[in-house]
Amino acid sequence: MKVLLSINPEHVENIFKGVKTFEFRRKVFARKDVTTVVVYCTMPVGKIVGEFDIDTILMDAPDEIWEKTRSGSGITKDFFDQYFSDRKVAYALKIGEVREYEEYVDPKEVLDNFTPPQSYMYMKEDRQKIGRCEQLDFW
Repeated sequence: MKVLLSINPEHVENIFKGVKTFEFRRKVFARKDVTTVVVYCTMPVGKIVGEFDIDTILMDAPDEIWEKTRSGSGITKDFFDQYFSDRKVAYALKIGEVREYEEYVDPKEVLDNFTPPQSYMYMKEDRQKIGRCEQLDFW
């Protein structure tokens, strides 16, 4: 199963460069069969730009997550602390194999009623526009 995550352009760039090896989340997927993240790069890009495999998902108190992931965080401690302020639990997706698409994809062309998700969106076949995604192997 794949999920789509909205990620800011600076973080997307660092993921594809290999600088950012963890993606931080306040919430994680309820389904346990999620193995791949489809990356939607937020505005001004506004496109699906690639995907990465999830190596593992870490869950712990924010301070513990920072200690385990800071070398691959791609962000500052201040940014991390602000993102997880007032949270007792933090999640870190350890990024496995990364695949940047040669051609970026307009999500409105491949997904019905697309709105960038606040946390995540399951990539289900019933959201796919007919005949538009087979070439990208989204599902």
